[in-house]
Amino acid sequence: MATETTDHALKTDEAAPAATTGVNGQDGAAVYRNYGGNPLAHLNTGDSARFAAFGGEFQPGLYRPTTDRKIANPAPLGLSAFALTTFVLSLINVQTKNVLEPNIVVALAFGYGGLVQLLAGMWEMAIGNTFGATALSSYGGFWISFAIVLTPGGFQIQAAYAGTSAGVNDFTNAFGFFLAGWFIFTTILVLCTLRSTLAFFLLFFFLDMAFLLLSIGYLQATDGAPKASVIKAGGYFGLFAAFMAWYNALAGIADDSNSFFIIPVLHFPWSSKAREARAKTERETV
Repeated sequence: MATETTDHALKTDEAAPAATTGVNGQDGAAVYRNYGGNPLAHLNTGDSARFAAFGGEFQPGLYRPTTDRKIANPAPLGLSAFALTTFVLSLINVQTKNVLEPNIVVALAFGYGGLVQLLAGMWEMAIGNTFGATALSSYGGFWISFAIVLTPGGFQIQAAYAGTSAGVNDFTNAFGFFLAGWFIFTTILVLCTLRSTLAFFLLFFFLDMAFLLLSIGYLQATDGAPKASVIKAGGYFGLFAAFMAWYNALAGIADDSNSFFIIPVLHFPWSSKAREARAKTERETV
């Protein structure tokens, strides 16, 4: 199979057809640029059994590049913005150092987890990555909306519930609904990672569990106080999700030009990339 060494990586689960002319399958040619992994890695995937970091691409499904334009991979930026904001909030949820007030997260949620992640999602849209654009933009919106709820003296969202007949319990129930909706959305994304990598799947699985537990914790609140044990459990899953987001971000940044090692992301055995690797190994041993 002839392939072409470029600064990009093939974002597709299909094996590139054998051919020696053309670019990205255009004009009847069947050569595909290597769009699947770390776009900074200068690897000829036709001659190497090493897979670049699939988890760092934020694209578990079929992808065909619509342009030959060189553009940086926005996924590590979005993943890092998500990771840091989630990390700080989760530390507060598990009551680290007895810190209980989450207001410090407002700055991160607006500036990094919100704005920067939203921008990364738009850049994913620009390169034609539907999954990455949907996920990063949505979680960017989540952090902005979360910051709006927490902004002291600004939007008065929590204070508005204090004047209702049920008092503060109305706010905790409403916030539980808010988190439940994000649990449902994240479950949809989890289903789209089942043919990708273990690192990619675990990121969304841990996040999904965090949303579920945090939602339950707020819905089980008593006198406006969320159920502490459930919130703590959700916080621990949030920490796991944050570290997996950083792991996948590192997988999208580290390559053979800036790192002494390539981050393993462990393709599922049933994934197309794993099957391609086995087929290549079989061909080489014949």
